[in-house]
Amino acid sequence: MDEPLIDRRHFSKFTLAAFGGLLAGTQVGLAADNDDDKNPLKNPLLSDPHICRGLNTCKGKGKSKDNACAGQGACATAKAHSCHAANDCRGQGGCGAKPGENTCKAMGKCAVPLQAPAWKKARKRFEELMTKAGKSFGDAPPEKD
Repeated sequence: MDEPLIDRRHFSKFTLAAFGGLLAGTQVGLAADNDDDKNPLKNPLLSDPHICRGLNTCKGKGKSKDNACAGQGACATAKAHSCHAANDCRGQGGCGAKPGENTCKAMGKCAVPLQAPAWKKARKRFEELMTKAGKSFGDAPPEKD
């Protein structure tokens, strides 16, 4: 009689190893999320293209390229979209708890450019990250009518 390819003991060992790998992967993912707090410049909210007015990280990085300093660009440079998960890249999602901080393509929550409540959250977080990174920024441009 042939022995089975895998017995109960081996199955348990493989299951435990797979579970351990899953836990280790989760910890690596969480550590990557926390890196943004250690180095705020790695945060996707401070990347280009950016998702709305007043979120550009440098002079001339607004859509019109005529802004005088960081935080004064008048419009988003990220591709506009109006639907959940339609963002093209990391940091280009429009709302949720942390607008502009989604981790990858199609993981954003909603529209770009941002609606007023999401913009307020994003601008507050932008100011926190820029301050933590020791970067200067100007007042946000007024909302267009």
